[in-house]
Formats: sequence, structure tokens, C-alpha cells
Amino acid sequence: MSFETYIKNIEEKTGNTRSDFEKLAAEKGFTEGGKLKNGVKATEIINWLKEDFQLGHGHATAMYAFINGKRE
Repeated sequence: MSFETYIKNIEEKTGNTRSDFEKLAAEKGFTEGGKLKNGVKATEIINWLKEDFQLGHGHATAMYAFINGKRE
């Protein structure tokens, strides 16, 4: 499955857009100015996505990558 397909599936499953997830990550204190804050671990964000949005590990990892700046 391509990265873009993972992201599209996440949006369909959760009803949240990519931008929504970026905003939510900032509200949770994971990012600032569109960048991960120092000391924030990938596992913190992945676990949040799995717990709050019931994403599987692969989908949570893909959204973490998007939040961290991956676009393709």
C-alpha cells in the first residue's frame, strides 16, 4: 500500500483530514510551528493515534510520518 493510500484511508476512517491531524498534534504539544518538538518520541505520537483514533500500527506510523513532514 502506498503512503498516499494509507493517509487517504486514515482520513476516511477517522473523518479527520491531514490538516486536522497536524492541528491536533500541535494541541497535544507534540509539534510547534509545524515541526516536532525536541524530545518528542515517535512512539508517543504513534500510541496517541492508536489509542484515540483506533488506528493500526501501520496507519499510525504513516500519520506520524506525515505529521513529521513526509509528503510522498
